[in-house]
This record gives sequence, structure tokens and C-alpha cells, in this order.
Amino acid sequence: MHKKRIAGFGLCLMTMVSVPALAQSAPNSTASAATASMAATPQRDAFFWLGEINKASLVINTRQGLLDKTLAPRIATGLDTVLRAGDQPGGARPDLVITFEPLLIKAAGVEATLLHAGRSSQDMLATVRAAMYRDRLLVLAAQLRTTTATLRRLAQQYEATIVPNYTNGVAAQPNSYGHYLLGYVAGLQRDSQRLHELYARVDLSPMGTTVLNGTSWPLDRDKMAHALGFADKVDNAYDASQIAATDLPVEIGALATSIALHTSAFVQDVMVQYAQPRPWILLREGGGNTYVSSAMPQKRNPGLLNDTRTAASMVVTLGVGRVITAHNIPPGMSDAKHIDENMAVLDRTTALLKRWDRVLNALVIDPQRALEELDSDWTASQEVADVLMREHGLPFRVGHHFASEIVDYAKAHDLRPSNFPYTEAQRIYKQTLTEMQVSGGELPMTEAQFRATLDPTAIVMHRATSGGPQPAEMKRMLARTDGELDADGKWIDTHRQTIDRSLASLDSDFRRYLSAN
Repeated sequence: MHKKRIAGFGLCLMTMVSVPALAQSAPNSTASAATASMAATPQRDAFFWLGEINKASLVINTRQGLLDKTLAPRIATGLDTVLRAGDQPGGARPDLVITFEPLLIKAAGVEATLLHAGRSSQDMLATVRAAMYRDRLLVLAAQLRTTTATLRRLAQQYEATIVPNYTNGVAAQPNSYGHYLLGYVAGLQRDSQRLHELYARVDLSPMGTTVLNGTSWPLDRDKMAHALGFADKVDNAYDASQIAATDLPVEIGALATSIALHTSAFVQDVMVQYAQPRPWILLREGGGNTYVSSAMPQKRNPGLLNDTRTAASMVVTLGVGRVITAHNIPPGMSDAKHIDENMAVLDRTTALLKRWDRVLNALVIDPQRALEELDSDWTASQEVADVLMREHGLPFRVGHHFASEIVDYAKAHDLRPSNFPYTEAQRIYKQTLTEMQVSGGELPMTEAQFRATLDPTAIVMHRATSGGPQPAEMKRMLARTDGELDADGKWIDTHRQTIDRSLASLDSDFRRYLSAN
């Protein structure tokens, strides 16, 4: 593996991150062709893509008459020799044009440099980077889909599990844990949309732009793009290696940062429970999820949460680093182009999502303990004000003040919603009307209605707005998530197959020249 950096290109990550089985990541999905295809794919490092670019140059330029067809078989044989040697254990796999080309000259003679018509290391390496980003984005997309599907599965499992939700770090309202998880699903689905949009910008071939303004050779850039599996070509030659080569890594960093922020927010929301003597959500002990303190026998430290948070912080560091690296440099400088650093952002983000998926599968929820916390912290008090306004016409601020006074009295006398005296509620209601100079009589709720209004389960089940946790809306959102997960799987498969088919076709065309030798 070459660790030097020349002309803005550096260390190649040669180990492909494995793609999770899409068939297990979402309901109603079928086996993914992308998974099988990726498993059969050779290591698509810089050496691989330099080989594919040379294959495409030979095939397309020969057909166009830019390369003497009598020389093509000899050059093809030399190129094939270099590529086969590189696939052997310990074989040379140079990642730079200037170190790849000497091997080709040695195998096929100096005539092999006729392939270099209208090419530069600038557009070749820009194409290598785009192709490698493209592959890694598909790996990331598959893991993003897997983690999202796990959230969706747990959302259905905990659809009727009522827990506290927090704002400003304080218990605020009761909610369905399933609804809470679907909130994170929505965040990751936006990340998926960002990934798709980024992929479309990466999936453009810079080949044929040479250094910055094209060439006098009449290259067929469209055929070159399609031979390498790209959807299209970069339109502006200056943009290809001078502008896009800098801003695309920044966009990769932004995508990674967004995913990391979603991950760390979830982890921290679980983490705060470990400060409680009786948490309602924890990680299943053992299996690397937790570990016993070396000094304090009672402690079970959430190691998996700590490690996931650390991983998220590193992704944010790398993601923001793309901006810092690209900042304040002239167009085309190599600072932001180093493939090892930019690929590390994608690989670490994929690994982070795997960790989050492991966290999700290790969660243990105590529904009864969650209800106890809801009962102890008056998270249902807003419903009192809402019911008084909706059903009895009381101005919200009056009802809010009434509910707030109930909470103050309850905390001063160590009372909970389940045992708050109805007579005190009646007294406080009259007092509130007097203080706020509002006419009225007795509290318009019966004791049974008052108790029902404070029931957190009833509050969640009776929500009426779209997007809420009530059963009908949960069913709708779960179904929508299924549709989006299925579409994501097809999107991954389609793009993976497009690349594979293009490369297979290119290889078939290339081998015709081998057989002609």
C-alpha cells in the first residue's frame, strides 16, 4: 500500500466495508442484488479504477480511430498483465498515474503511452476519487438503511409503550416510545435524501477534462462516462478538478456530521438514564454492552454508549475537518483531495451507524418504571389546560396557570397525579379564577374526568393531530417508512447494478482486444 501523497492523491483504503444484508433490514424486502454484487466485487481501490480508466481509453479511443487498432491488442495484453500482477498476493498496486504508467510501459512498451491522448493525472485521479466515493456512498447507504429499519422495527414494537419525553433536559410530556423512535427515523430519512443528492453530484465523470480546460483531442466523454458506470459527465472542465474536487469532500463531511449528530443525540438521551438509581431504559448487560467498574462493585458502566458517542465525536471532527482543509486555498490545490482522509469520513460514518444499530438492539425498557416517572413528574399537566380550553372555553393561559398552581402544591406536599386530592383541585381552580379576574364557578371537570385527563396513556392515545403518536397515525407513518425503506433498497440495487453492468460490458469489450493478439 502506497503511503505517499503526490498531486493531491494519497493513501487508498483498500478494504471494502461489508454491506449489511438488505433482506434483513426492512420489512417486506427481498434479497438485495447489491449485497451479492458487492461481495463479488474485487477491491475497488485506486489501482483498480486506474485499470478501468485505461481499459476504457483503449476501447473507446480505438473505436474512434484515436488509437491505431493494430497496436491495441499489444497494449491490452500489457495492461492485462499489470492488472493481473496487481491482483496477486503482494502484487504492486500503485495508486498514482505516474507510478502506474511505468508498469504499463514495462509490460507493453512505450507505445502504451498512446493511451494518454487528451488525458492528465488531474482528470484521471478526479475520476478515481469520484468512483471510490461512489462505491463507499453505496456502502454507507446500505448501513443507513439497516439502522433506519431497526429503528422502525422497534418503533412498532414499542408503539404502545408510554414513556417520558424531555425538553431542556426536563421531563416534559408523555409519549409513545415508538413515536419517539419514528422521530429519529425521520431524521435518518433526511440523511438518506442528502446521500442520494450527494451521490448524484458524485456520479459524474471528470474524464476528458484533462487539467482544467479540456483538450484538442476529440474525446468521447459521454462514452467514457458510461463505460465507467457514471450517470453522466461533469459539464464544466474547470469545475471537474478545480472546484468540485474541493467542495464534494465538504459535502461528504456535512452528510457525515448530520448522521453523527442524530446518533449522538440518541445516545445521550439514553446515557442520562444511567444517572438515575432506577432508570426506565438501559442496555442489556454483558456482551460488551456494559462492564463492571474496577473499583465500585455496584456500577455497570455503559461502555457501548461511551464508545458510540466517542465514534460520533470523531465523525464530527473528520466531517468539520473537510471544511477546514478546503478553506482559504486557491482552486485546484491538493489540500482537500486526499482520498485517504475523505474516504475515512465515509468509512467511520458507516462504522458509527453499525454501533448505533448495536445500541438499538441492546435496549431494555421497563414500561412500568416509565409510567412511575410520568406519575411522579406531572408531565400530563398541560392536558388539563388543553381540556379546559377545548371542552369548556376557558382561556388557555388561565388553564395553564391553574395547572401550574396544582403542580406547585403537589410538589410542596409530595403528591402525584394519581393521588392528588380532587377537593384541592377545586379550591385551586376557584382561587385561579379570582386571581386572574375571570368569571366562573366550580371546576367543570368531574373527579373522574380530572383523573382521566392526567392519565399519560390516554393522553398519547387520544392525540388528534397528524404526525402524532395515536394508533392511526403510527400505522400511517410506519407504512410510509416501509415504503421509503423499500425505495432505498431499490435505489441501492439500481446504482450498484448500473456500475457492475457497465464495468462488465467494458471488460467484455476490452477482452476482445486481448483475444485478437
